[in-house]
Amino acid sequence: MEKYIGLDLGTKSLGIAISDSLGIIHPRENYNFEKGNYKKARNHLIDLLEIENIKNVVIGLPKQLDLQEGERCQSVRRFIDDLLKEKPNLNVFYCDESYTTIEARERLREEGLKEDKIKKIIDMMSAVVILEDFMRSLKNGTIKR
Repeated sequence: MEKYIGLDLGTKSLGIAISDSLGIIHPRENYNFEKGNYKKARNHLIDLLEIENIKNVVIGLPKQLDLQEGERCQSVRRFIDDLLKEKPNLNVFYCDESYTTIEARERLREEGLKEDKIKKIIDMMSAVVILEDFMRSLKNGTIKR
């Protein structure tokens, strides 16, 4: 099975999860960067894609409550457009990330983590949820490869 990387892009951090060749999803990291320094986040991601030999990127699209794409979605799309300029052979999949942070927070609370620890890894766990949702859809055939 091909490997995938799941991303949850925020204004100051990039949550990262990776699926292995068996399709098992692993939380990778919560990469922090200076607010708005997407170039630093993109460069880190490019290094990771090369190290892990991954060609498939799944990124959360933070739609508004009315399911419209607002400013945050435009930021995510710009991030990917810039990434594709440097790595044009990537396969990129956008996934609605509505409620992924809520689900990630609930999972972490169930594990007994305190809120200060949760804040440090919430984007990484959101990336796990995004990638799980995508892989489930891929398996069910609702997303075509």
